[in-house]
This record gives sequence, structure tokens and C-alpha cells, in this order.
Amino acid sequence: MTLKLCVAQLDFVVGDMAGNAKKIIESARSAYADGVRLLLTPELSICGYAAEDLFLRAAFIAACDDAVKTVARELAGLKDMSVVVGHPTGGDSRTRSVAVSRRHNAASVLREGAVIATYAKRELPNYQVFDERRYFTPGHDVCVFEAGEADKMGQKIKVGLLICEDAWFEAPARQTQAAGAELLVVINASPFHVGKGDEREQMMRERVRACGLPLVYAHLVGGQDEVVFEGRSFALNANGEVAARAPSFIQNELVIQVSRAYEAIYLAADIAPERSLDADLWDALVLGVRDYIGKNGFPSVLLGLSGGIDSALVLAVAVDALGKDRVRTIMMPSPYTADISWIDARDMAARLGVRYDEISIVPEFEAFKKSLAGEFQGLAEDTTEENIQARIRGTLLMALSNKFGSIVLTTGNKSEMATGYCTLYGDMAGGFAVIKDLAKTTVFRLARWRNEHDPYGTGQAPIPERIITRPPSAELRPNQTDQDSLPAYEVLDAILERYMENDQSIEEIIAAGFARLDVEKVTRLIKINEYKRRQAPVGIRVTHRSFGKDWRYPISNKFRA
Repeated sequence: MTLKLCVAQLDFVVGDMAGNAKKIIESARSAYADGVRLLLTPELSICGYAAEDLFLRAAFIAACDDAVKTVARELAGLKDMSVVVGHPTGGDSRTRSVAVSRRHNAASVLREGAVIATYAKRELPNYQVFDERRYFTPGHDVCVFEAGEADKMGQKIKVGLLICEDAWFEAPARQTQAAGAELLVVINASPFHVGKGDEREQMMRERVRACGLPLVYAHLVGGQDEVVFEGRSFALNANGEVAARAPSFIQNELVIQVSRAYEAIYLAADIAPERSLDADLWDALVLGVRDYIGKNGFPSVLLGLSGGIDSALVLAVAVDALGKDRVRTIMMPSPYTADISWIDARDMAARLGVRYDEISIVPEFEAFKKSLAGEFQGLAEDTTEENIQARIRGTLLMALSNKFGSIVLTTGNKSEMATGYCTLYGDMAGGFAVIKDLAKTTVFRLARWRNEHDPYGTGQAPIPERIITRPPSAELRPNQTDQDSLPAYEVLDAILERYMENDQSIEEIIAAGFARLDVEKVTRLIKINEYKRRQAPVGIRVTHRSFGKDWRYPISNKFRA
């Protein structure tokens, strides 16, 4: 017998239960017309992932319950059609004035207007960006249901349902198999970081080989605040071979043919090709910008274009995400801005066809210095005057944002955020930090990648070569370069990765060949600049450990390793 299965790899909006339900209904009807009899939607598809403390509100759970009923009712006429939807269930109860959570991260199987089964996620992740134990209690039961039309012997395919983290552990899959499952389906919302797609496929390969069952992995796509979900849903046959793979970073309906022969289940479908890590990284940034702007209703974006590599990369991402007509750039030269910065900024804006304006900050800078002359009398100029320039620029950008409704994209990278090489209320001023999780060396590499590829059909290399090759500088004092204050970025970023992302100790990093002075300087800067990072705008997470939810260190802290 055969079963046509569809993975609805869709982009949902947190809290838009009506809109999400409509997407599921439309996808199910379309798939049914194509002969599909089992539709899978991602984890928490009814409410979007992750709804954070909205899960604690009874009205939110009630709205999710209503949306599940709506989907079931609207699809009641689709005979033999099973639809799996993810949603929260339950609430809090009180025992002797103590609140007890009975909420679950659940999935329900809908068929012909009824909920025929509901499964509660058993393994709740509580690491990196995940904090599901804050909201949910684990389930304990297995869920196996029949799908499709019965064959001549009256048999249907027995499907075992798991949710995301359940499939990373052996017991849930084995117990589901013991309950009679012939096919495992796993609905997921697993945030992207570079290399995560391969990690998932490898882990699921181990799972299917251990239990001897084929597996379908239905994954979410879209951006949600800091995190991005890349889709790349897939299916594996019982021997671990890839039987299907959806494309990454776009909505897709992956149709899989499920067949039984000689008591074994086989899967077959289209297989999207593997992609390079930099292609994934670029598309993650593009999707993150597009969804943050779109889901929050901003009409357009603006950014300060300096003629440097960071703002150049952010501009290229923004145009790929939104189109040139929704992007505006402002060049704000200071007394220390080099002529080549003007030339390169104008060149890049012209290449991408975006609006470009120049507003000199020299008058404002002189006015600030005049106002403070009495207070600063007898004191040499230092970083104070440098920061004044950055804050003038931040004020101008935010004024334009207020007046025209455009959100400001900040242009700081992870290396700067780590070491505090950024100005509060200056270059940190804005609404969304596009590259805050990209080390400076990655910024350079990705700029070269984008110049060598044209995934969105802009027609030319967007970033002038000199922007990539010239030494980076904040241009806030004469002849300034970043390396005046920081170790070489190759050294800084390697220390940052080892210490911040991989939790290596100072002594371990030194033992790996790094100079003690460099290691102690970088780690000290990371520690003393926590107060700045707490005030930074949210930005896109693309590594397995970003500043934000992944990194939670106290500001007031005397511990030193």
C-alpha cells in the first residue's frame, strides 16, 4: 500500500493563531487535492515558536485551543485526511496555594473534524536559547495513529509521533516502535546556527538505524526575533539514507511517497542539494531581516553607511531581504572621515540603487565641544570626543527613524560587541542588529562570498573591493585603525570563539598557542562590557552561542578565573 505525505514547511507568526490556522487549512486543502492523506506541520504551528511568557497566559492557551478546533472543523470534509498540528495545552492548577504547571508542548492529530490523538512532548530542552521547562511539563505517553486509506487487507500505515527533542533521545523512539509504529514523524522548531542542518540529519540517521524505522522530519521556517529557522525538512529511510529534503530558508510543501513492501516502509521524494555554510549563513541573515521587518510592520529600514565593511555588509543583506526601495542610507562624515570613505559609500549605494544622503556632523561636533569647553578645560581630547561623534550619528539616525517610521539597522559585529568596541547611544543606537553574531573575520569572508554570488539577482558585486581590503577604522580620530586598540582580528576572533562559544578556560586557550597578554586582554574586555551588551538591540543568532539568550552573565561580578 502507499500513502502520500506532505510536510508543510511554513513560516508562522507568533500569536497570530487565526493567520496560522488559515495557513494550515489552505495547505491541507491544497495537499488533499493532490492526493495527500497525511499533512505534518511544525512544532507549535498553531501559535508560532517560541511564544515565551505568552505561554503563561490562560487567554493565550484558550486562543490556541480555539484555533485547533477551527482547523479541525474547516477540514472535516476531507475524508481519510490526517493533519498534525503543534500547539500548547493545559494551564496551571493550585494545590495549597502552590501553582502547579500542567501545560504541555503538544501535537494533535486531526481527522474529519475530530481530534483523534494528542501527544505531549517528553524531552524538554533547557539549554542555549531553549527554556521549555519554564513553561511546560513533560509528557510520558507514546502516540501511534493510523494514516491514509486502508488497503485490501484493511491495513493502514501506523505512524509514531514525536516532537523535536524527543527524537534526540533513544527511549521515545524505541517505545513508540514497541507500540506498533512503522514510521516515525517528528515535528520540529529547531533554531538555525551554522552547521546545524547537518547535525540534525546525522542525529536522526543514528535514530533510524537504532530503531530500524524510517523517519520524516518536519521543520519550521522563518525568523522570530533573534532566531531563524531554516526549514530543510527531510526524510530518511530505515537504513539512514536521505529519501527527501526540502529547500532551506523558504516555505515549501514537501510531498513524500510512503510505500509498504514486504512488511517494510520506504520513503521517496525530491532531494534538495546540499548547500555551502556561507550560503546558509547569508540566507539566514536575509530571512532574519525580512521577517523581523515584516512581522513587526516596519515600512522600511535605514542605516548609517560609513564606507566600511560592516555597514556595507548590512546594506547588502538589507537590499537582498527587502529590495532597494525599502532601504535608505545616510553617510555622516566627521572631520576625520577619509575621502575614500565618501567615494566607496557613494559607489556602493549606486550599485544597489538605494537612496543615499549625506549629513555632515561637523557643525554638531563643534557645537558639542564648545558647550563642553568649560568643563573640559585643560584636558586632552580622548575617547570622549570620539564617542560624541558616534552619538551625534545615532541621534540623527533615530530622528529620521522617528519622523519617517523606518527602523534603524545597527552595524556592529560580534567582535565589537564582545570587546566593547562600540558606543552606547552611538553606533549601538537602533532597532535591529543584523550582524551582531558575526565575528569580524566572518564579516570579511561573507562579504567576499556575496560578491562572488548573486542569489537574489542584483546583477553585480554589491560591495566595492576597496571596502573589503582597506584596514577597518572607526574614523573618529586622525589615522585611526581598529588594530590600534585590539589584537589582530584573526587572533581576537579565535580567542572569542574558544572562550565565549566553546567555554574553554584562559589556560586552555594559552596552551593552544595564543599569547597570554592577548588572551587576558580579550577575556577581560568581554567581562567588563557586559553592561553594554545588555543595552544592545536584538539581532540575528547564527552561531551555537550568541550574546543574548545563550549568554547570561551578571554585570555586577567580581569573579575572575
